[in-house]
Parts: sequence; structure tokens; C-alpha cells
Amino acid sequence: MESEIKSRIPNLRPSDFDQYIFGNWKPETGSFYEKFHIERIERYKEHLNLPVLPHRRSVYFFLFVSCGWSVRSKGLTEYTIPENHFFCLPPDQITALTSISEDIEGFYCHFRADIFNHPLLQKDLCRQFNFWRISGNPLVKIHSPENFKDQLLRLETEYRKAEGNRFELIPLYLASLFKEMELENPGQVENQPSAASQLTGAYKDLLSEQIHMIHSVQMAAELLHISPNHLNKSVKKVTGKTAQNLLDEMKVLEARVLLRQTAIPVQEIAAYLGKLDLSSFSRHFKKWTGMSPKEYRKSSF
Repeated sequence: MESEIKSRIPNLRPSDFDQYIFGNWKPETGSFYEKFHIERIERYKEHLNLPVLPHRRSVYFFLFVSCGWSVRSKGLTEYTIPENHFFCLPPDQITALTSISEDIEGFYCHFRADIFNHPLLQKDLCRQFNFWRISGNPLVKIHSPENFKDQLLRLETEYRKAEGNRFELIPLYLASLFKEMELENPGQVENQPSAASQLTGAYKDLLSEQIHMIHSVQMAAELLHISPNHLNKSVKKVTGKTAQNLLDEMKVLEARVLLRQTAIPVQEIAAYLGKLDLSSFSRHFKKWTGMSPKEYRKSSF
């Protein structure tokens, strides 16, 4: 059943998440929309159906906030994206958009990984940058915002031209942008994360990638080759929550995605996520969300 359900879990393509995010409103798109798109946040912010519930996407995407702020999540972690910050998210990660400020301005951009199938670039280019990795920090602080605004405007200009032969410039511009983001703080020495932080990060990554297989903290600890007690102490020290809390939160987060993005019966979702009977799963889900799985699936918020 696990492989069958996994094959039915969609990653929203750009044309799919437009309806998920905007409802009946459609953004202005170019001929390369599924492969690459860049847009000013201020052009579409009034059309957002907030909050945007947890979902997955098939593309890389980033936000650059030049004014105001936004609150968005990556997996179990929620981030406030302040002025002059990028927020970067790789494909397949669960994300949600909670809120934005009324004065928010900036850029939104998405692109497929195969955009870097270019003779001058490495195909796995994004993996070189920490902010695109699953376990990396998605926030990048910018100290020279005008420089980055100019680069984003250049990307937007090329996209609006919609000329096939000039599209080859876009992956080159993106590669340059990401390298400058990485070099933005050349004098800043990164603090080596503590052992507890590293372990907590590994635990979150494990839950994100294998939540359908992990039914207890004991199972997770075995996969990480540590004791459950050591795992729990580390997670508690870093997050203030128990390892069981994070496990429960991730299961509910995954359930929310499955309930909204698929038509998989609730009973099958319960079995997929925890080998639970329908009654136990419904009770657990309602404890965390205030709604039954069926109520959540039918809700408009």
C-alpha cells in the first residue's frame, strides 16, 4: 500500500498551485511558465488566498522581500522573512504561507531543475548552495539590496521578452545570482552547529523524507544510530519540544497535504502514516487541528 499511495501523492506543478494559491484569479504568464517564472510580489499579493495551506511543489522557488515581511514554513519550521532577505525552497518540501504585511514588495521566482541543462553549467548546480539543501537554512540576508534588485529586474526583463534564443541567458543569470547570494557575507564566519543542533536537523530531515515509515521515536533513533533518550534530550534542548512532539507534528503536516492535494480515502491515509485505525487517526488529527480529517478536507481555509 505504501508504494501505491506514494505514487498518488502529487507535487504541484506551477499551473496546479496557481489554483491552490489564487483560486479563480490567474497570473499573467509567459510561454516558459512551467519551466521558469518571475513576478513582482506586489502584483499578485491582493489575490492570495491566505493562509495558503501546507502543500508540496515540483519546482525550486525563492522569494526576495525588498519591503515588508512574509511568514512561510519549510517542513516543521516557520520563518519570518524580513526586508532584504531571500527565502529559498527546493522541490518536494512541505511549505505553507501564513501571512504577509500590507506593504510587502519584492520578487517571487520558480524554476525547474532541468533549466541548468546548459553546456556552461553543472546540472546539479543548486546542490552546491546550502540555502537550497533540505537541511540548509532557507533564509539569506542581503547587505547590498540594490545590486540584487538589478539582477532580479534583469531576469524579469528577459522573461518578458519570451524569446527562445534568449532564454538560454536565464540559467546563467540564476547561477550568478546564487553565487552572489553565497558570497554576500564573505567575512562572516559560520558558527559550527552544536552536536544537539546537528542531531535535531538530521531528525527533522529523516521525518521529512520518511514520515510514512517512522511510527515511533524508537524507530527514528535506530535509523540515526543513537538511543531514544539521547535523541529526545537533544531535540528538547534545541526546540523546547520532545522528539515525540516533532514526530506527531510531521505526521499531521503530511496528513494535511494528503487530505488537500489528493482524493486518497482517509482510512488509507491513516494506514499509510501510522498503521492506525480510522478512529484513532481521526482523534489524533482533531487534537492537533481542531477538525476531523473529513472536515479539514472539505474546509475552504
